[in-house]
Amino acid sequence: MATYKRVVLASRPQGHVVPQNFRLEEVPVPALKEGELLVRNHYLSLDPYMRMRMEDVKSYAAPQAIGDTMVGGTVGEVVESKNPKFAAGDKVRGMFGWSEMGVSQGGGLVRLDTTDVPLSAYLGAVGMPGMTAWYGLTQINQPKEGETVVVSAASGAVGSVVGQLAKLRGCRAVGIAGGKEKCDYVVNELGFDACVDYKAGNLKENLAQATPDGIDGLFENVGGEIFDACLARMNPFGRVALCGMIAGYDGDPMPVYNMRYLLTMRLTLRGFIVSEHMDLWPQGLKELRELVAGGKLKFRESVAQGLEAAPEAFIGMLKGKNFGKQLVKLI
Repeated sequence: MATYKRVVLASRPQGHVVPQNFRLEEVPVPALKEGELLVRNHYLSLDPYMRMRMEDVKSYAAPQAIGDTMVGGTVGEVVESKNPKFAAGDKVRGMFGWSEMGVSQGGGLVRLDTTDVPLSAYLGAVGMPGMTAWYGLTQINQPKEGETVVVSAASGAVGSVVGQLAKLRGCRAVGIAGGKEKCDYVVNELGFDACVDYKAGNLKENLAQATPDGIDGLFENVGGEIFDACLARMNPFGRVALCGMIAGYDGDPMPVYNMRYLLTMRLTLRGFIVSEHMDLWPQGLKELRELVAGGKLKFRESVAQGLEAAPEAFIGMLKGKNFGKQLVKLI
């Protein structure tokens, strides 16, 4: 294989992301230097945070540079190695981005055991999304047995794990998702106690019915109207893990009118970036891996085929078209 494909950021979005913001390139496979290894990526992870990285604004991470390979998590196989810590055939997780191949000196790469956990799961339930769910729930929501935990985007890669972990801790888990199919999956397959369809047009009323005892822990992925409705249902001293605001990532307005509940209900609200808490990853990933391997943590994947499909799959994910973890299969 003399060349491989990658997708670079061609321009910054003006409002909603469009395919023209990306460019597909073919580049030569580099010759390895001592200490380097070459990875053939099998799967690429598409995640909402990538949308924020496309903007040239102040954030927790530097903006994606124009002309650079789009950022993203990958799993794949070492095909050549001049690094004594890795051998050809090793399965690894890294951050090679929207690219079929990648070269590394080994830093940041994690060797993976696929004996009882599929390779793709290391980008989902046993990867960054799973750890995001685990951290936000255990460290910020801090649920106690019998409490009610609500999670928006409940059928997605993060939200689906939050609810299942909450159930395992003896909580009432309530999801919010878009459409009957997703809500049925959240309740019937994932085991949530209830799921509110925000597209049904009765968000406030349906949320009140699903949370008769109020909300103790809110895991917020969406923002806007959904966040606003949940704030009005919070119990005194409730905890809000602010993970994402996907409703506003494309520049859409996200009015929130119920901020007074932060005061009147004495709420704790904390935003977090899971990559800033690497000290807890071994603990969280151990639990997640054991649960997936034992069949106690379920997950679903939406898989686009081929790197060329990544831009449209990413745009679709931002609009909620994916069901579960959005991946791109590269091989």
